[in-house]
Amino acid sequence: MADSEVRQPPFSVLHVCMGNICRSPMAERLLTARLADLLGPADPPPETLLYSHSAGTGGWHAGEQMNPPAARQVAERGGDASGFTARQLHGEHIDSSELILTATGEQASYVAALRPDAADRTFTIGEFGRLLHEVDQAQLPPAAPTPEQVMARGVAVVAAANKARGGAGPGPEDDLDDPWGLGDRFFDRIADDIELSLRKLARILTGR
Repeated sequence: MADSEVRQPPFSVLHVCMGNICRSPMAERLLTARLADLLGPADPPPETLLYSHSAGTGGWHAGEQMNPPAARQVAERGGDASGFTARQLHGEHIDSSELILTATGEQASYVAALRPDAADRTFTIGEFGRLLHEVDQAQLPPAAPTPEQVMARGVAVVAAANKARGGAGPGPEDDLDDPWGLGDRFFDRIADDIELSLRKLARILTGR
C-alpha cells in the first residue's frame, strides 16, 4: 500500500503469528471484542468500524480451527471464537491493512521482507502497546464512532507510533511467547499481554 493511496474504511488490522491458530486469532477476535465494549446501542456495529483479521507465516495449520485453549480465552473474555479458519500470510493481506501487529520481532521482519513498504506500519503487539503511551491523542483527528473517523484516527495513530519508535526495532521483551501445546494458565498470560495493548488501541480509536 503506497502512502499516496487513498485508504477506504474500515480500518484494517492484520495480526500475524507463526501458525495462525493461537496468538494471532486471539488478537483478531479480542480486538473486536474490546472495541465492542466501548460502543453503545446507537453506535455502528464494530465490524463496520474495524476489520480485524489474521494469518500465519507458515501454512502448516491452514484450514484448521482456532486452537481450543485459545478459543476458550476468547470466549471467556467476551469474544467470539466461532467461524475461524487459519490461513497462511500472503502479500495481499499486508497490502490491504493499515496496521500489522505481529507476535514476535522475527515475524515483523518477515512481514517487512515480504512487503518492504509495510515496515512503517508493522510492529510487534507488545512494541505497539508500549509506543501508544507516547502518542499525543490531542494531535489525532477528532474521535467519533464512524468508519471515516476511526480510519482517519487509526492511520494517524500508526504514523505517530512509528515516529515515536524513531527507527528502533522491538526488543525481546516485546515478543509474545508461543503458547502452543501448553496449558490454559499459559494461554491466559498470553491473552492478558495481548489485551494490554489492544484495549489501549480500541480506546484511542474511539476516543473513549
